[in-house]
Amino acid sequence: MNQGVFRPFEGDTFHFRCHKGIACFNQCCAGLNLVLTPYNIRRMKNRLGLRSDDFLDAYTETGVQDRSRFPMVKLKMSEDERRTCPFVTPQGCGIYEDRPAACRLYPLGRAFTAVEGEKEEKEKFFVVNESHCLGFEEDQSWTLKEWLEHEGVKEYNAQNHEWTQIITSSKGLGTQDPTRKYQMFFMASYNLDKFREFVLKSRFLSLFEIPSDLKKEISTNDPALLKLAFRWLKFSLFGEKTLALKT
Repeated sequence: MNQGVFRPFEGDTFHFRCHKGIACFNQCCAGLNLVLTPYNIRRMKNRLGLRSDDFLDAYTETGVQDRSRFPMVKLKMSEDERRTCPFVTPQGCGIYEDRPAACRLYPLGRAFTAVEGEKEEKEKFFVVNESHCLGFEEDQSWTLKEWLEHEGVKEYNAQNHEWTQIITSSKGLGTQDPTRKYQMFFMASYNLDKFREFVLKSRFLSLFEIPSDLKKEISTNDPALLKLAFRWLKFSLFGEKTLALKT
C-alpha cells in the first residue's frame, strides 16, 4: 500500500465535503482501477436500461487481480488523456444514485475478508489522501458510522457478502482444468441476464430442488436471482451443499 496516499483511518472523525464549488470537483473521477461487484453491475446496467451483455461490452474490461484466482471485472475508463470515468459529467456523476460502492466510500477505502460462518466481513478502513483533493479542508465532520450510513455503503456490502465469501475462499476447485469453472463464475457473477436464461432454459430446474415460489421470483426478480447464483457457485465451485439435487 502506498503510504503517501493511503493511511489507516485513526481517531473517531474526519473532515470531508465534496461539492460543485470546490476547485478539485470531478478530479477523482479519472484513472480509476475500480473493480465492480455483481451488485454494482446490477444497479448500473439497470440504471442505464441495458442487458448485462451490452453493459459488460461497453463499460468493462476483465482480468485477474492480485490475490484473486477468479476473473474480476473493472470499469473501463474513457480513452482521453486523463482516462476519465465514462459516467462523469461537468455536473458530477451521471449515475450518482447507482454509483459503485467504492465511489460511495471515497475518500475512505475498505480492506476486507470474509470468514466462513460469519454474517459480516472482517474489515479495516483507510483514508485515500490524494494530493489534489481539497475536500479534507472543508468544515463538514463525520464519524465512520455516519459516513457509511450517509453513503449507503452497508447495503452494498450486505448484498455482496456471499460473493465475497466465494472470492476469498481458500477451498480448492478440484483437479480438473478450472477453465469451465471460471466461465461459470463469470456468468453467474456478472452476466445476470445470461444466468437467468441458463436457469430457465437449461436442465437446471429439472436437476435441482427449487421451491415453486422461488421459480416464479427468479424470472423477474434480480435480487432473488443473484442469491441463487451465489448458492449455485458455492455448489459448483466448491461442492458445498447449498443446493439439493432432485432424486
